[in-house]
Amino acid sequence: MQAKNVFISFLIGFIFWILLNNTLDPLILALGAGLSLILSLIFCSRCDVFSELKLTPQALFYTLMYLGVFFVELIKSNLDVARRVVTPSLPINPGIVEVKTRLKSKMGRMILANSITLTPGTLTIDIMEDTLYIHWIDVKTEDTQEATEHIVRKFEKYLEKIYG
Repeated sequence: MQAKNVFISFLIGFIFWILLNNTLDPLILALGAGLSLILSLIFCSRCDVFSELKLTPQALFYTLMYLGVFFVELIKSNLDVARRVVTPSLPINPGIVEVKTRLKSKMGRMILANSITLTPGTLTIDIMEDTLYIHWIDVKTEDTQEATEHIVRKFEKYLEKIYG
């Protein structure tokens, strides 16, 4: 059993429980803690999904930095897509680009792909080792290196510190 995976899944489950119940009643908290622990032991005793996650103060700091960058990019891309919807005369150049990542961690690559997909205007189509295929609403370059710099690097520099 990997205690780290059980602990992290317990923590996520318990926080989710608190948010769903919207109360700090001791009985409700005890029930949530018990259920979260049981479910974590059952489902995560042999999983390795969180094994690549670093539990250090530095990783926590970079997680907060990453979330800040992600939300800024989310707002910028939402405004860009909204502008394109409101002004249909704006030219778009949709296409699929190939980008590379330096992330070695499967979890880090998955979070990178989801971050790209969650920002409007881009959609991760496939991941093959260190290569991601992205549908981009307005392709600015087809060069892999330039596309990587434009789409991936802003997220990747923080994810490298969190997942290695």
